[in-house]
Amino acid sequence: MTAGLNHLIIAPILIPFFAGALMLLYDDRQRRTKLLISLGSALALLLTAIELLNRAKGSALSGGNDIGFYLLGDWAMPFGIVLVIDRLSAMMLVLTALLALPALVYAAAGWNRQGQHFHSMFQFLLMGLNGAFLTGDLFNLFVFFEVLLAASYGMLLHGSGQLRIRAGLHYIAVNLAASLLFLIGVSMIYGVTGTLNMAHLSNLVPLLPESERPLLHAAAVLMGLAFLIKAGIWPLSFWLSTAYMAAAAPVAAIFAIMTKVGVYVVLRLSMLMFGASAGASAGFGAYLLLGGGMATVIFGFIGVLASQGLGRMAAHLVLVSSGTLLSVTGFALMGGGSAMLGGALFYMLASTLATSALFLLIEPMSREEGGIAALLALTADAYGLDEKEEDSQPETGLAIPGTLTVLGLSFGICLLVLAGLPPLPGFIGKVAILRGVMASEALPAGLGWAFVALMLVSGLATLIGLVRIGIQTFWASDGVVPRVLALEIAPVLVLCAMIVLLSVRADDALRYMRATAEALYRPTIYAEGVLRAPRVVSSPTPAPAPSPPAKPAAQAPSSAAAPAPAPATPAPSAPNGEVQP
Repeated sequence: MTAGLNHLIIAPILIPFFAGALMLLYDDRQRRTKLLISLGSALALLLTAIELLNRAKGSALSGGNDIGFYLLGDWAMPFGIVLVIDRLSAMMLVLTALLALPALVYAAAGWNRQGQHFHSMFQFLLMGLNGAFLTGDLFNLFVFFEVLLAASYGMLLHGSGQLRIRAGLHYIAVNLAASLLFLIGVSMIYGVTGTLNMAHLSNLVPLLPESERPLLHAAAVLMGLAFLIKAGIWPLSFWLSTAYMAAAAPVAAIFAIMTKVGVYVVLRLSMLMFGASAGASAGFGAYLLLGGGMATVIFGFIGVLASQGLGRMAAHLVLVSSGTLLSVTGFALMGGGSAMLGGALFYMLASTLATSALFLLIEPMSREEGGIAALLALTADAYGLDEKEEDSQPETGLAIPGTLTVLGLSFGICLLVLAGLPPLPGFIGKVAILRGVMASEALPAGLGWAFVALMLVSGLATLIGLVRIGIQTFWASDGVVPRVLALEIAPVLVLCAMIVLLSVRADDALRYMRATAEALYRPTIYAEGVLRAPRVVSSPTPAPAPSPPAKPAAQAPSSAAAPAPAPATPAPSAPNGEVQP
C-alpha cells in the first residue's frame, strides 16, 4: 500500500473538518464565499469516495483484498487507532456525498440564510458521518457519533420556529440518552475483553469464558440500543416523525442517511461479533432485530396511512425503510445468505435517495394555497401542533417552466421507488430480498412468509398514502401554479436521475452488493486484515524469541542432569561507579 493511497482514506474526514473550520472565520454576510467552500468540499468528498469505492474492490488499495487501512500515528494493531475502508464503508461514503451535494444546492435557494453557521454545521455533520463509517474501533465510533449528533442539533434548530424548537429539544434529549447508553456499553465491553478494536473483538468473542459471556451480551444490548434509537426501531421511534417533519428541507434531506448510520453500525458489529464464527454468541440478538424491524415496518406503514401531510408521511417512510433493513439484519444473523443481504443493501441505496428527494419536494409542493395546504393545516389540528412555520424564500432566481409537470414526474419516481413498483430500483431491491428469504433453508418458514406478507402490505400502504397526496396536490388543486426556482428543483432532478441510473445499472450494482454481503459473512477477512495492517515505518528487527523454560530437575532423568554453572564474577568497578569491561 503506497503512502499516498494511505492518506486518501483519511481524506473524507479531513476535507469537511478543514472546510467547516475555515468557514467559521468568515462573517455571516459572506454567504456566497461560504457556499462556494461548502460546495467545493462536497464535490471533493464525492470524488474521493468514488475513488475509494473503485479501489476497494480487491485492487491495489489492499494488495488484492477488499479492505484497506490507515494507522493513525503509525501505531501497530490492536493498540493504535485505525481507519478501515472496505466495500460497505466505501458505499456509505459515496451515498453520503451523493446526498450532500443536492442538499447544499437546495439550501442555496435561501435556506442557508435562516441562521448562522449553517455550512459549518453541515460540514461537521459530514465529518461525523464519514468518520463513523471509516473507524475501526468503538471509542472513535463514539467520538464521531457525538460529532455528527452535535452538528445535527444545530441543523435541526436551524431556522427557528416554535414547532422546530420543540422537536429539536426533544431530539436532543433522546440522543443524549442514547449517547449515555452507548458510553456505558462501550465501557462494559472494554471491561470484559480489554479491547475496543472491532477486529480484535471479532477474534476474542469466540474465546471468552462462559462466565463472562452474559456480561458481554448485556454490554452489546446497551450499546445496540443507542444505535437502534438512531435507526428508529419501534418503540424507540416516537421522536423521529416530528423531528424530520419540522426540519428545514435541506436538513431533512441529509437526515435521510442518519437512520442508516444506526443500521450500518448494527449490521457491522453484529456480523463481526455475533456471526456464525462467534461460538456460543453466534446469532445473539437475531430475533430481537427481526421482531423489532418487523414491528417498525408495521408502525411505519400505519403512520403513512394516518398522515395527512407529506412531511410526516415521508418521516414514516424512513421508518419503513429502516425497519426493513433491521429485519434483514436479523435474518442475516440466522444465516439468511448473501443474496438476501445484498438485495437489502441495494434497497437501502434506492430508498435513501428517494426519501431524500421526497423531503426536498415537500416545500415546493405545498407553497401555494390549495389541496396540500389544507391537508397540512388539518394535520396541525389533528396532532395539536401550531401551524407549520415555513421560512419565506427569496423571490430572486430563475423560475422553471412546466412546474407542475416537473414536480409530478419527480414525485412519481419517488412513489414508485418507495412503494416497490417496477421498473425502478425499489422493486428490484425488494424482489432480491424476498427471493433470498424464500430460497434460504436456514430461516424459519413461518417467519419468512410473514416477512414476505409484510413487505407486500407495506408497499401497498405506501402506494395508497402517496397517491392520495399526489391527487390532492396535482389533480384536486385550484389551478394555482407554485413558483419554484431552478435551485430548488435541480437537486430533486439530480436525485431522480441517480435513481434511474441505478435502475439501468442494476445488474452491476447488485453484483457489488452481493460481494459486499459475502465479505460481511466472512468476518475473518476484516479481522485478519486489520490486525495484520502493516506500519508505514518498519519496526526494528525483533529480538529472537526466548527459548522455552527448562524442565524442572525433578522431572528430568538423573543421567541427563548437568552441573550447575558457577556464579559469574562481578566486573570491577571504576572509581566513578561505572563498570569496567
